[in-house]
Amino acid sequence: MSQRKLRLGAFLPGAGHHVAAWRHPAAQADGGINLQHYIRIAQTAERGLFDAVFLADGLAAGIGNGDPDGKNAWGGSFEPVTLFSALSVVTQHIGFIATASTTYEDPYILARKFASLDHISGGRAGWNVVTTGSSAAAGNFGLDKHPDHADRYERAHEFVDVVKGLWDSWDDNAFVRDKARGQFYEPAARHELNHTGKHFAVRGPLNVPRPPQGYPVIVQAGSSEAGKELAAETAEVIFTAQQALEEAQAFYADVKGRLAKYGRTSDQLHIMPGVFPVVAATEEEAQEKYQALQDLILPEVGLALLSGLVGGIDLSGYSLDGPVPELPGTENMKSRQALMLDIARRHHFTLRQLYLWVAGARGHWTLVGTPAQIADQLQSWFENGAADGFNVMPPILPSGLDDFVGLVVPELQRRGLFRTAYEGRTLRDNLGLARPASRYTVTPAEAVPA
Repeated sequence: MSQRKLRLGAFLPGAGHHVAAWRHPAAQADGGINLQHYIRIAQTAERGLFDAVFLADGLAAGIGNGDPDGKNAWGGSFEPVTLFSALSVVTQHIGFIATASTTYEDPYILARKFASLDHISGGRAGWNVVTTGSSAAAGNFGLDKHPDHADRYERAHEFVDVVKGLWDSWDDNAFVRDKARGQFYEPAARHELNHTGKHFAVRGPLNVPRPPQGYPVIVQAGSSEAGKELAAETAEVIFTAQQALEEAQAFYADVKGRLAKYGRTSDQLHIMPGVFPVVAATEEEAQEKYQALQDLILPEVGLALLSGLVGGIDLSGYSLDGPVPELPGTENMKSRQALMLDIARRHHFTLRQLYLWVAGARGHWTLVGTPAQIADQLQSWFENGAADGFNVMPPILPSGLDDFVGLVVPELQRRGLFRTAYEGRTLRDNLGLARPASRYTVTPAEAVPA
């Protein structure tokens, strides 16, 4: 049996990933704002021994051109760090990866939120670093225009460095809380960052002790050139969208090949493509389940989804049954627009066929079949240099996650590909990632006089 084990994240938005999920009779339509629903699915994911629960997040109601007709299940969902703080007290092992933006958030406040979540959860926090692909957020933060792609990524590099510096504000043993001496912390263990850069000036220190994990696990989801470079420098997990084995292998080799120039090794970064599994006891039953969801898509909803995925470009003036038009470049969601156009050209899709193709997984890998068929595909990518694990995107919730945990996880375990028990108590422990040392730690070599 393989000694290397694949990693699994559970990407759990409200009612599920399919654009029409909330309309399905088995879905929790108000799932995005229903705490009891989230408690149930988080505990299901933990029962399935997933590494982490993952949530995307946006800073505007809707994506792309918004939702003037009120038919899309966009908006109306919890802020992830707040939700995960609640879920951490009803779970013991599973990690919590929350999305937060380097374009519209503040480094000090973000560092404080994630350090707090790491303490509350006992070392199970992760930060999904995004630069915000949708321009819809700009007006909510007093901006007339969404910052350009290159500017967002330049800011992101500095932002991540500042946040890590703030997490190092205190040595691990700084807070002695010695009642006899009246000494709450050791002054020498306190560090001011005093950062001054192009985008930020931050003094520090952070007003939260160093996180249990040193740093919450850093996750990244961009697949553009700038996104891959940011991931190679800073990320420990990448969530990516790939359609075929060869493409996934090329992405895997590309990003892993960039690590050495940052002094990093391959095992310090896990690449986890998204996978949208529709699973049933027979292939026929799985196809029927998938088609039942497809039949719930309203054309205007499908087109609005597609508009968002191509960078917020209005597609309403084009024929749904005509070819996908040539589209102008975008500063929003560059890699996802390129993926949509590649899918359309490869399959000679009309607009209607394209939105039907991406309505569930939004460009991620769709698998429809039996537990063995789905495990075969996951195993192939895992064992052939395409993935270190997968971010599972259930079609509907809660039943889509129940199906994966009850049917696919046992098959992966039978093959020796997936754990049968958690390895540790922190997210880093379970992902096999080292705890980072503080930038202020003096190594023995540094301590020796010249």
